[in-house]
Amino acid sequence: MFQTEFEFTLPKGYLDSEGNLHRKGVMRLARAIDEIVPLRDPRVKSNPAYATVIILSRVITKLGALEEVTPATIEDLFACDLNYLHQFYRQINELEEENVESDKSTKPS
Repeated sequence: MFQTEFEFTLPKGYLDSEGNLHRKGVMRLARAIDEIVPLRDPRVKSNPAYATVIILSRVITKLGALEEVTPATIEDLFACDLNYLHQFYRQINELEEENVESDKSTKPS
């Protein structure tokens, strides 16, 4: 079966307003619309880097006991966790250069 959801554990974790730490989560594969919708957002138009925040909030389906993951949730992550999620997103969606290179080496010429 084709895997579309992937579990992860944040290095530090998201600390909510009540002091609860959320580290384990699930990210689904991105769809084209997940990368298109943020381009229409005024926050992305004024700061293109904000697209990452919106995309991650769309593809993270679970984070600890949170009911939903919003852009505000992603904004409040520690920097190392944001970096981890960005790299994880690239990895599961096969956007990492090393994955592309390793695929080339395993295919016959």
